[in-house]
Amino acid sequence: MIKVVFFDLDDTLVDTSRLAEMARRNAIENMVRHGLPVDFDTAYQELLELISEYGSNFSRHFDYLLRRLDLPSNPKWVAAGVIAYHNTKFAYLRTVKGVRRVLLDLQRAGYRLGIITDGDPIKQWEKILRLELDAYFDEVFISDYLGVKKPHRKIFEKALRKMKVEPREAVMVGDRLYSDIYGAKQVGMKTVWFRYGKYADRELEYLEYADSTVNSLDEILDIVRGLNLEEGEERSDKEVHAD
Repeated sequence: MIKVVFFDLDDTLVDTSRLAEMARRNAIENMVRHGLPVDFDTAYQELLELISEYGSNFSRHFDYLLRRLDLPSNPKWVAAGVIAYHNTKFAYLRTVKGVRRVLLDLQRAGYRLGIITDGDPIKQWEKILRLELDAYFDEVFISDYLGVKKPHRKIFEKALRKMKVEPREAVMVGDRLYSDIYGAKQVGMKTVWFRYGKYADRELEYLEYADSTVNSLDEILDIVRGLNLEEGEERSDKEVHAD
């Protein structure tokens, strides 16, 4: 029977794809406003390429942007980018619609909750704490703290051991078919693909690993209850055949 429901964080609980795009655009606009001698489109495309190469958690995006544009190091331009980026992030950080209601309903129904997320621990905890989501979760598992990223089976196994449940007693809910769904399925967990955000139409070659697909988090409680009913029916069938 399902005892624990795990959630991914970005674009599952927290609406981060649109937030990141907005923050990056505002950062470039502010840099140009404060004297960056490059047009917005050129600088923005260079920033996106840089993020693709170095990752979103790289701490010197704006410094490296100036190098890529063959511009001298200028603390004013870098500061303008940093300020606009963080101001946007703090002002527009939002949960996905219905998150708190869904988490509360799951808690009331007796399920324990956890987060399994990739990313920088400080940044991920900042999102969780700023949105006051921490009280809903028994445990939070973050890749860069644990030393292993999704879809590697070890991060899911670590979470299962900590929560003291078998794989068949846990569900993974996430927006990434590859890292969340395929990864969790490899260790024997049940899986729910939340079709949301920038990966809503990507990685479809891994769709077969999703036990269920939802377009709204409001469907999660019914899905989890349904998985328990299926488990109960399977056990009954086995008992009948055994007799």
